[in-house]
Amino acid sequence: MQDKPLNIKIIIAGRPYKMSVHHEQEELVRKAADYVEDSIHRFAHSYEYSDQQDLLAMIALQNAVGMLELEEKKDFREKEMELKLKEIDKVLSYQLSIE
Repeated sequence: MQDKPLNIKIIIAGRPYKMSVHHEQEELVRKAADYVEDSIHRFAHSYEYSDQQDLLAMIALQNAVGMLELEEKKDFREKEMELKLKEIDKVLSYQLSIE
């Protein structure tokens, strides 16, 4: 049986948003909303932006860059792990063949 979605309200850039989320996602969604709010305040003070759209655009750009960096690291690590596993497979295959 699936959990019934929760109806929650979050506030981003001073505006309330109603959302329907699964119970296990509620905490993560609220943390994300808090993160966006904190980022808005940081950008507003650091870059002296006052327009909410400019602030949200800068946050979106910052998060997109971070996401792409993580994706590149993940791809690199997956390729690196695949090479290591192939090396281990060769060593094990060799050891099994000489026994």
